[in-house]
Amino acid sequence: MTLPVDDLVRLTERVRDAGLKAKPEVGIQFGAGGASTIEALEAEGTRDVGYAIELAKRHLEAGASMIMIESEGITEQVRSWRTDVVARIVSELGLENVMFEAAEPEVFSWYVKNYGPEVNLFVDHSQIVQLECLRSGIWGTQSLWGRVLTYRP
Repeated sequence: MTLPVDDLVRLTERVRDAGLKAKPEVGIQFGAGGASTIEALEAEGTRDVGYAIELAKRHLEAGASMIMIESEGITEQVRSWRTDVVARIVSELGLENVMFEAAEPEVFSWYVKNYGPEVNLFVDHSQIVQLECLRSGIWGTQSLWGRVLTYRP
């Protein structure tokens, strides 16, 4: 669905004004859908990451507590992951302001490996235990096993 940016931002303001925490989702893939093929999504094309970042900034200014980042076009239903998009989002919005969709264990493992165990991720409910074991260092593939650490009081 396409809505004007100002309307999307007004929705965030209304959620905030109702005393709730707004967490709008932004992404680079137009026409994403759970059953879409890679070919169908490629035919739709992606938006420039700058568009998603500017929209996210507007939502944060309007009172969003966090920005959810849609995985299609970045790590889901793509031939190769767009790690450049992730890096730019983190650089321009701050890791503390975003939550990335991580639809598969390989994806959330990559996020933890590259952005640390406290990176904000949303995963399928069936993968929560696996993710939390990875974050705590008691599970992982060869590239992560025993290498995930935090130093907190």
